[in-house]
Amino acid sequence: MIGKKALENEPIPAAKVKEILEDFQETYELSYEQNLTLDHVTKFNKLSLEDTEELIEKLEGIVKKKHAVRIADLMPKDLSDLRLLFAKERIPIKKEELEDILSIVDEYRFDE
Repeated sequence: MIGKKALENEPIPAAKVKEILEDFQETYELSYEQNLTLDHVTKFNKLSLEDTEELIEKLEGIVKKKHAVRIADLMPKDLSDLRLLFAKERIPIKKEELEDILSIVDEYRFDE
């Protein structure tokens, strides 16, 4: 990939990836990797794009955007799942903050 570089690096939720790939698919044929990605986000995406963006906005009051996006994509069910998302982080996150995050996520959870 000579001459190509990333102009911007911002995390986006799986719901946005799904929307981008579906729009792209209307005009062009998707590559093998793009088809796999679209299949994955279609199967595992749990929220609509609007709900995902709203959830991320609420979570950004507690954590960084990259963590908020990851939380919105994975929708952890309990503290142990949530702690795994922060396992490699150097900053400690308080149990109260984790519980706040879970209560916000639970507002958007559907019966699974």
